[in-house]
Amino acid sequence: MDIAVLGALDVRENGVSVTPTAPKPRQVLALLALHADQVVPVAALIEELWGERPPRSARTTLQTYVLQLRELISASLERDPAPGPGGGPARTAKDVLVTAPGGYLLHTAGGASDVREFERLAGTGYRAMDAGDFAGAARQLRDALALWTGSALADVTSGVQLEMETRRLEETRLCALDQRIEADLRLGRHRELLGELTVLVSRYRTHETLHGQFMLALHRSGRRSEALDVYQRLRTALVRELGLEPSAHLRRMQRSILMAGPSSWPTCSPAGCGTSACSSAP
Repeated sequence: MDIAVLGALDVRENGVSVTPTAPKPRQVLALLALHADQVVPVAALIEELWGERPPRSARTTLQTYVLQLRELISASLERDPAPGPGGGPARTAKDVLVTAPGGYLLHTAGGASDVREFERLAGTGYRAMDAGDFAGAARQLRDALALWTGSALADVTSGVQLEMETRRLEETRLCALDQRIEADLRLGRHRELLGELTVLVSRYRTHETLHGQFMLALHRSGRRSEALDVYQRLRTALVRELGLEPSAHLRRMQRSILMAGPSSWPTCSPAGCGTSACSSAP
């Protein structure tokens, strides 16, 4: 089974899509796909579908959605029956979407998962950063980010569980992006980053690391006044939206830009990301 969630939901068995069109079964499949090869409790699936006030028929209705998913899986298996473990009988839909104690499990049988591949490439990139291999880090992190085709599960209606998972995935994406830009800055690619950072700081108006990287790229490109303008816009947004002043790191950066020339200003600190995913490989 091949799973893609870093964009539109796309789950395939034997190369055939088993992604339903109906919203509720899509939610069930999306949550199972995000936790592939792990048991997802019935309670979590019910909370995802109906929140804190599920109907009395919630368990029965969930079983109906599972049956609908198994019908799609069964149709895909019939096209090209795959042998079971050890060359035994062909796999069935119940072998793929497994009923487990307390929940359900989507068995991938070693298939591809874009989330797992993203985590593998990003982890390699973070380790390259720690080793000072900035070219390798930029390459690995760029490959990891290329797996994203849009927001995670962009075409799935999200409940509590999926909202939490998509926020987590977005944090890991932002952290990988921060570190890829950091690697490019350390390689002297500040001018090449200006267009990308212009878009990013407009999208993430209170993200301090991206603003700091934009300030540095502008300053190194000889655009000192614009770098200081970026700081002021960030400060205004932070105070208005969060009631906060910029961090000490950003304040030091502003003072350094005011006083120093481009050649004497150091690179940004990777610690500016503020999420644990940057400093530890998945």
